Amino acid sequence: MALAISTSCGGGSASSSAEGEEIPLRYAELLKMSQCDGYVYVQVLNPWDSTSVLHSYVLVDKTAPLPSSRPKGDIIRIPLTNSVVYSLVHCALIDEIGAYEQIKGVCDLRYITMDKVQADARSGKIRNLGEGLNPNIEDVIDMSPDAILLSPFQNSGGYGRLSKLGIPIVECADYMETSALGRAEWIRFFGLLYGRQQECDSIFREVSDRYESLKTLAATARRHPSVITDLKYGSTWYVPGGKSTTGMLLADAAADYIYKDNESNGSLALAPEVVFERAIDAEIWMIRYTQAVSKTYDDIAKEYASYTRMKAFENKNIYSCNTELVPFYSEVPFHPDRLLEDYIKILHPELLPDYQLKYYERIEK
Repeated sequence: MALAISTSCGGGSASSSAEGEEIPLRYAELLKMSQCDGYVYVQVLNPWDSTSVLHSYVLVDKTAPLPSSRPKGDIIRIPLTNSVVYSLVHCALIDEIGAYEQIKGVCDLRYITMDKVQADARSGKIRNLGEGLNPNIEDVIDMSPDAILLSPFQNSGGYGRLSKLGIPIVECADYMETSALGRAEWIRFFGLLYGRQQECDSIFREVSDRYESLKTLAATARRHPSVITDLKYGSTWYVPGGKSTTGMLLADAAADYIYKDNESNGSLALAPEVVFERAIDAEIWMIRYTQAVSKTYDDIAKEYASYTRMKAFENKNIYSCNTELVPFYSEVPFHPDRLLEDYIKILHPELLPDYQLKYYERIEK
Protein backbone atom coordinates (compact mmCIF):
# COMPACT_ATOMS: atom_id res chain seq x y z
CA MET A 1 0.00 0.00 0.00
CA ALA A 2 1.40 3.39 -0.96
CA LEU A 3 1.02 5.89 1.86
CA ALA A 4 0.35 9.48 0.95
CA ILE A 5 3.20 11.64 2.23
CA SER A 6 2.31 15.04 3.58
CA THR A 7 3.99 16.81 6.48
CA SER A 8 7.18 15.50 8.07
CA CYS A 9 7.00 14.43 11.69
CA GLY A 10 9.37 15.75 14.28
CA GLY A 11 11.25 13.87 16.98
CA GLY A 12 13.87 11.13 16.95
CA SER A 13 13.45 7.41 17.13
CA ALA A 14 12.89 7.70 20.90
CA SER A 15 10.46 10.59 20.67
CA SER A 16 7.09 10.27 22.42
CA SER A 17 5.12 12.35 19.92
CA ALA A 18 4.72 13.07 16.23
CA GLU A 19 3.78 16.22 14.39
CA GLY A 20 2.32 15.07 11.15
CA GLU A 21 -0.83 16.11 9.36
CA GLU A 22 -3.73 14.97 11.51
CA ILE A 23 -6.16 12.61 9.84
CA PRO A 24 -9.48 14.23 10.83
CA LEU A 25 -11.98 12.04 12.64
CA ARG A 26 -15.57 13.22 12.99
CA TYR A 27 -16.90 11.05 15.80
CA ALA A 28 -14.26 8.70 17.29
CA GLU A 29 -12.95 9.98 20.62
CA LEU A 30 -10.52 7.19 21.49
CA LEU A 31 -8.51 7.28 18.28
CA LYS A 32 -5.96 9.76 16.94
CA MET A 33 -4.17 9.33 13.64
CA SER A 34 -1.55 11.44 11.87
CA GLN A 35 -0.02 11.09 8.41
CA CYS A 36 3.72 11.56 8.74
CA ASP A 37 6.76 11.30 6.50
CA GLY A 38 6.82 7.62 5.61
CA TYR A 39 4.40 6.31 8.23
CA VAL A 40 1.07 6.82 9.97
CA TYR A 41 1.14 7.45 13.70
CA VAL A 42 -1.85 6.07 15.62
CA GLN A 43 -2.75 6.55 19.26
CA VAL A 44 -5.47 4.60 21.04
CA LEU A 45 -6.56 6.62 24.05
CA ASN A 46 -7.26 4.90 27.35
CA PRO A 47 -11.05 4.46 27.72
CA TRP A 48 -10.69 4.26 31.51
CA ASP A 49 -8.29 7.19 31.95
CA SER A 50 -8.84 10.10 29.59
CA THR A 51 -5.45 11.59 30.50
CA SER A 52 -3.41 8.67 29.17
CA VAL A 53 -2.69 6.77 25.97
CA LEU A 54 -3.46 3.06 25.97
CA HIS A 55 -1.25 2.19 23.01
CA SER A 56 0.71 3.89 20.22
CA TYR A 57 1.48 2.45 16.79
CA VAL A 58 3.75 3.39 13.93
CA LEU A 59 2.30 1.99 10.70
CA VAL A 60 4.93 1.56 7.98
CA ASP A 61 4.41 0.17 4.49
CA LYS A 62 6.03 -3.27 4.15
CA THR A 63 7.82 -2.17 0.99
CA ALA A 64 9.37 0.92 2.60
CA PRO A 65 12.40 1.24 4.89
CA LEU A 66 11.79 2.07 8.53
CA PRO A 67 11.95 5.84 9.05
CA SER A 68 15.05 6.82 10.98
CA SER A 69 13.07 9.48 12.81
CA ARG A 70 9.87 8.22 14.37
CA PRO A 71 7.95 8.48 17.66
CA LYS A 72 7.62 5.80 20.30
CA GLY A 73 5.14 3.09 19.47
CA ASP A 74 4.83 -0.47 18.24
CA ILE A 75 5.94 -0.73 14.63
CA ILE A 76 3.35 -2.46 12.45
CA ARG A 77 4.24 -3.34 8.89
CA ILE A 78 1.19 -2.83 6.70
CA PRO A 79 -0.85 -4.14 5.08
CA LEU A 80 -1.30 -7.03 7.50
CA THR A 81 -1.21 -10.38 5.68
CA ASN A 82 -0.83 -12.86 8.54
CA SER A 83 -3.01 -11.56 11.34
CA VAL A 84 -4.69 -13.11 14.37
CA VAL A 85 -8.18 -11.83 15.20
CA TYR A 86 -9.98 -12.48 18.47
CA SER A 87 -13.56 -11.42 17.78
CA LEU A 88 -16.53 -12.03 15.52
CA VAL A 89 -17.15 -8.34 14.87
CA HIS A 90 -13.63 -7.72 13.61
CA CYS A 91 -13.55 -10.91 11.52
CA ALA A 92 -16.81 -9.81 9.90
CA LEU A 93 -15.50 -6.32 9.24
CA ILE A 94 -12.24 -7.59 7.73
CA ASP A 95 -14.29 -9.89 5.52
CA GLU A 96 -16.52 -7.00 4.46
CA ILE A 97 -13.58 -4.83 3.38
CA GLY A 98 -12.17 -7.64 1.23
CA ALA A 99 -9.27 -8.65 3.45
CA TYR A 100 -10.57 -11.99 4.75
CA GLU A 101 -7.61 -13.93 3.32
CA GLN A 102 -5.34 -11.85 5.56
CA ILE A 103 -6.80 -13.52 8.68
CA LYS A 104 -4.64 -16.55 9.46
CA GLY A 105 -5.53 -17.26 13.08
CA VAL A 106 -8.37 -16.76 15.56
CA CYS A 107 -9.06 -17.14 19.26
CA ASP A 108 -12.37 -17.98 20.94
CA LEU A 109 -13.54 -19.76 17.80
CA ARG A 110 -16.84 -20.86 19.35
CA TYR A 111 -17.95 -17.22 19.48
CA ILE A 112 -17.00 -16.45 15.87
CA THR A 113 -20.21 -17.60 14.25
CA MET A 114 -19.16 -17.05 10.64
CA ASP A 115 -19.56 -20.16 8.52
CA LYS A 116 -16.44 -19.47 6.47
CA VAL A 117 -14.27 -18.99 9.56
CA GLN A 118 -15.61 -22.19 11.11
CA ALA A 119 -14.98 -24.11 7.87
CA ASP A 120 -11.48 -22.69 7.42
CA ALA A 121 -10.61 -23.49 11.03
CA ARG A 122 -11.74 -27.11 10.52
CA SER A 123 -9.62 -27.42 7.38
CA GLY A 124 -6.60 -25.77 8.98
CA LYS A 125 -6.57 -22.80 6.63
CA ILE A 126 -7.12 -20.62 9.68
CA ARG A 127 -5.45 -21.64 12.92
CA ASN A 128 -7.56 -22.09 16.01
CA LEU A 129 -5.30 -20.66 18.72
CA GLY A 130 -7.54 -21.56 21.64
CA GLU A 131 -8.97 -19.33 24.34
CA GLY A 132 -8.44 -15.61 24.14
CA LEU A 133 -7.40 -15.39 27.79
CA ASN A 134 -4.98 -18.29 27.42
CA PRO A 135 -3.97 -18.76 23.77
CA ASN A 136 -1.68 -21.54 22.61
CA ILE A 137 1.59 -19.59 22.73
CA GLU A 138 3.55 -22.26 20.87
CA ASP A 139 1.12 -22.09 17.95
CA VAL A 140 1.28 -18.31 17.96
CA ILE A 141 5.08 -18.43 17.82
CA ASP A 142 4.95 -21.00 15.03
CA MET A 143 2.68 -18.91 12.81
CA SER A 144 4.58 -15.68 13.58
CA PRO A 145 1.69 -13.29 12.90
CA ASP A 146 2.33 -9.71 11.85
CA ALA A 147 -0.24 -8.47 14.42
CA ILE A 148 -2.81 -9.70 16.93
CA LEU A 149 -6.13 -7.86 17.12
CA LEU A 150 -7.97 -8.08 20.43
CA SER A 151 -10.29 -6.03 22.61
CA PRO A 152 -8.77 -4.57 25.79
CA PHE A 153 -10.52 -4.76 29.15
CA GLN A 154 -10.10 -2.68 32.27
CA ASN A 155 -7.85 -4.27 34.90
CA SER A 156 -7.20 -7.26 32.66
CA GLY A 157 -3.72 -7.68 34.08
CA GLY A 158 -2.08 -7.45 30.67
CA TYR A 159 -1.52 -10.15 28.09
CA GLY A 160 1.03 -12.35 29.87
CA ARG A 161 3.41 -14.28 27.63
CA LEU A 162 1.68 -12.92 24.56
CA SER A 163 3.03 -9.43 25.22
CA LYS A 164 6.58 -10.76 25.43
CA LEU A 165 6.68 -12.25 21.93
CA GLY A 166 7.48 -9.01 20.14
CA ILE A 167 4.31 -9.31 18.06
CA PRO A 168 2.29 -6.06 17.82
CA ILE A 169 -0.92 -6.26 19.82
CA VAL A 170 -3.59 -4.02 18.34
CA GLU A 171 -5.92 -3.03 21.16
CA CYS A 172 -9.32 -2.62 19.51
CA ALA A 173 -11.00 -0.25 21.94
CA ASP A 174 -13.70 0.64 19.43
CA TYR A 175 -16.36 -1.00 21.61
CA MET A 176 -15.68 1.60 24.31
CA GLU A 177 -16.65 4.55 22.15
CA THR A 178 -19.65 6.37 23.57
CA SER A 179 -21.39 7.00 20.25
CA ALA A 180 -22.45 4.56 17.56
CA LEU A 181 -20.74 6.57 14.83
CA GLY A 182 -17.65 6.91 17.02
CA ARG A 183 -17.27 3.15 17.04
CA ALA A 184 -18.11 2.84 13.37
CA GLU A 185 -15.39 5.35 12.46
CA TRP A 186 -12.75 2.90 13.65
CA ILE A 187 -13.27 1.19 10.31
CA ARG A 188 -10.83 3.80 8.97
CA PHE A 189 -8.09 2.47 11.26
CA PHE A 190 -8.75 -1.09 10.10
CA GLY A 191 -8.59 0.17 6.54
CA LEU A 192 -5.04 1.38 7.18
CA LEU A 193 -4.05 -1.90 8.82
CA TYR A 194 -5.31 -4.05 5.95
CA GLY A 195 -4.48 -1.87 2.97
CA ARG A 196 -8.10 -0.90 2.35
CA GLN A 197 -7.96 2.77 3.28
CA GLN A 198 -10.01 4.17 0.42
CA GLU A 199 -12.65 1.45 0.65
CA CYS A 200 -13.06 1.94 4.39
CA ASP A 201 -13.22 5.72 4.17
CA SER A 202 -15.96 5.30 1.56
CA ILE A 203 -17.90 2.80 3.68
CA PHE A 204 -17.78 5.10 6.69
CA ARG A 205 -18.96 8.10 4.68
CA GLU A 206 -21.96 6.08 3.53
CA VAL A 207 -22.70 4.86 7.06
CA SER A 208 -22.41 8.29 8.67
CA ASP A 209 -24.38 10.06 5.94
CA ARG A 210 -27.15 7.48 6.15
CA TYR A 211 -27.18 7.64 9.95
CA GLU A 212 -27.42 11.44 10.00
CA SER A 213 -30.17 11.35 7.38
CA LEU A 214 -32.19 8.88 9.43
CA LYS A 215 -31.63 10.90 12.60
CA THR A 216 -32.98 13.98 10.81
CA LEU A 217 -35.99 11.98 9.65
CA ALA A 218 -36.71 10.74 13.19
CA ALA A 219 -36.60 14.29 14.48
CA THR A 220 -39.75 15.01 12.46
CA ALA A 221 -41.78 12.50 14.49
CA ARG A 222 -44.76 14.03 16.22
CA ARG A 223 -44.48 11.94 19.37
CA HIS A 224 -41.82 9.97 21.22
CA PRO A 225 -43.11 6.57 22.41
CA SER A 226 -41.78 5.37 25.75
CA VAL A 227 -39.39 2.41 25.48
CA ILE A 228 -37.89 -0.27 27.71
CA THR A 229 -35.21 -2.71 26.60
CA ASP A 230 -33.99 -6.21 27.36
CA LEU A 231 -34.93 -8.93 29.86
CA LYS A 232 -33.81 -9.77 33.34
CA TYR A 233 -31.13 -12.43 33.84
CA GLY A 234 -31.33 -14.15 37.18
CA SER A 235 -31.62 -11.47 39.84
CA THR A 236 -30.40 -8.66 37.57
CA TRP A 237 -31.98 -6.64 34.78
CA TYR A 238 -29.29 -5.05 32.62
CA VAL A 239 -30.38 -1.92 30.80
CA PRO A 240 -28.35 0.58 28.76
CA GLY A 241 -27.36 3.82 30.45
CA GLY A 242 -28.80 7.00 29.01
CA LYS A 243 -25.45 8.03 27.50
CA SER A 244 -24.53 4.55 26.26
CA THR A 245 -24.34 3.71 22.59
CA THR A 246 -27.80 2.11 22.75
CA GLY A 247 -29.19 4.96 24.81
CA MET A 248 -27.96 7.49 22.26
CA LEU A 249 -29.29 5.39 19.37
CA LEU A 250 -32.72 5.40 20.99
CA ALA A 251 -32.48 9.16 21.44
CA ASP A 252 -31.54 9.58 17.79
CA ALA A 253 -34.55 7.45 16.88
CA ALA A 254 -36.79 9.88 18.81
CA ALA A 255 -37.66 7.43 21.56
CA ASP A 256 -38.64 8.35 25.09
CA TYR A 257 -36.27 5.85 26.67
CA ILE A 258 -37.14 5.28 30.32
CA TYR A 259 -33.50 5.73 31.41
CA LYS A 260 -32.74 8.65 29.09
CA ASP A 261 -31.86 10.88 32.05
CA ASN A 262 -29.24 8.47 33.35
CA GLU A 263 -25.69 9.73 32.70
CA SER A 264 -23.98 6.34 32.46
CA ASN A 265 -22.32 5.43 29.16
CA GLY A 266 -22.36 1.74 30.01
CA SER A 267 -24.82 -0.89 31.13
CA LEU A 268 -26.79 -0.58 34.36
CA ALA A 269 -27.15 -3.68 36.53
CA LEU A 270 -30.39 -3.17 38.41
CA ALA A 271 -32.80 -5.20 40.51
CA PRO A 272 -35.77 -6.34 38.38
CA GLU A 273 -38.18 -4.63 40.76
CA VAL A 274 -36.44 -1.30 40.21
CA VAL A 275 -36.63 -1.55 36.42
CA PHE A 276 -40.17 -2.90 36.51
CA GLU A 277 -41.39 0.16 38.41
CA ARG A 278 -40.34 2.34 35.47
CA ALA A 279 -41.03 -0.18 32.72
CA ILE A 280 -44.61 -1.09 33.60
CA ASP A 281 -46.11 1.75 31.52
CA ALA A 282 -43.60 1.73 28.65
CA GLU A 283 -45.39 1.56 25.30
CA ILE A 284 -42.76 -0.42 23.42
CA TRP A 285 -40.48 -3.17 24.66
CA MET A 286 -37.43 -4.28 22.69
CA ILE A 287 -35.73 -7.49 23.79
CA ARG A 288 -32.59 -9.19 22.56
CA TYR A 289 -31.49 -12.76 23.22
CA THR A 290 -29.72 -15.73 21.67
CA GLN A 291 -31.48 -19.07 21.34
CA ALA A 292 -32.47 -21.60 18.69
CA VAL A 293 -36.19 -20.74 18.68
CA SER A 294 -37.67 -17.26 18.95
CA LYS A 295 -39.61 -16.36 22.08
CA THR A 296 -43.39 -16.19 22.37
CA TYR A 297 -45.52 -14.30 24.88
CA ASP A 298 -45.99 -17.54 26.80
CA ASP A 299 -42.22 -17.98 27.03
CA ILE A 300 -41.78 -14.46 28.34
CA ALA A 301 -44.57 -14.88 30.89
CA LYS A 302 -43.00 -18.07 32.23
CA GLU A 303 -39.65 -16.35 32.75
CA TYR A 304 -41.00 -13.68 35.10
CA ALA A 305 -44.65 -13.42 36.07
CA SER A 306 -44.52 -9.64 36.51
CA TYR A 307 -43.76 -9.22 32.81
CA THR A 308 -47.44 -9.88 32.09
CA ARG A 309 -48.42 -6.69 33.93
CA MET A 310 -46.38 -4.49 31.63
CA LYS A 311 -48.29 -2.30 29.21
CA ALA A 312 -46.18 -3.45 26.25
CA PHE A 313 -46.94 -7.07 27.11
CA GLU A 314 -50.67 -6.45 27.50
CA ASN A 315 -50.81 -4.56 24.19
CA LYS A 316 -48.70 -7.14 22.36
CA ASN A 317 -46.12 -4.50 21.55
CA ILE A 318 -42.89 -6.43 22.11
CA TYR A 319 -40.17 -6.59 19.46
CA SER A 320 -37.52 -9.28 19.65
CA CYS A 321 -34.07 -9.69 18.16
CA ASN A 322 -32.87 -13.28 18.23
CA THR A 323 -29.14 -12.95 17.59
CA GLU A 324 -28.92 -16.68 16.90
CA LEU A 325 -30.90 -16.07 13.70
CA VAL A 326 -29.79 -12.61 12.54
CA PRO A 327 -26.26 -11.14 12.11
CA PHE A 328 -26.76 -8.48 14.77
CA TYR A 329 -23.37 -8.64 16.48
CA SER A 330 -21.36 -8.97 13.28
CA GLU A 331 -23.03 -6.06 11.46
CA VAL A 332 -24.37 -3.44 13.84
CA PRO A 333 -21.11 -2.20 15.45
CA PHE A 334 -19.83 -0.80 12.15
CA HIS A 335 -23.25 -0.21 10.56
CA PRO A 336 -25.30 1.51 13.29
CA ASP A 337 -27.41 3.14 10.59
CA ARG A 338 -29.03 -0.25 9.99
CA LEU A 339 -30.06 -0.59 13.63
CA LEU A 340 -31.24 3.02 13.74
CA GLU A 341 -33.48 2.26 10.77
CA ASP A 342 -35.01 -0.67 12.66
CA TYR A 343 -35.59 1.53 15.70
CA ILE A 344 -37.30 4.22 13.65
CA LYS A 345 -39.53 1.65 11.93
CA ILE A 346 -40.58 0.25 15.32
CA LEU A 347 -41.15 3.65 16.93
CA HIS A 348 -42.46 5.64 13.99
CA PRO A 349 -43.65 3.23 11.27
CA GLU A 350 -45.27 6.07 9.36
CA LEU A 351 -41.83 7.56 8.64
CA LEU A 352 -40.58 4.40 6.88
CA PRO A 353 -43.72 2.86 5.35
CA ASP A 354 -41.90 0.56 2.91
CA TYR A 355 -39.04 -0.56 5.15
CA GLN A 356 -38.90 -4.14 6.41
CA LEU A 357 -37.27 -4.78 9.79
CA LYS A 358 -33.79 -6.30 9.50
CA TYR A 359 -32.91 -7.40 13.04
CA TYR A 360 -36.09 -7.13 15.09
CA GLU A 361 -39.54 -8.60 14.57
CA ARG A 362 -42.79 -8.01 16.35
CA ILE A 363 -43.81 -10.94 18.50
CA GLU A 364 -47.23 -11.97 17.25
CA LYS A 365 -48.15 -14.82 19.56
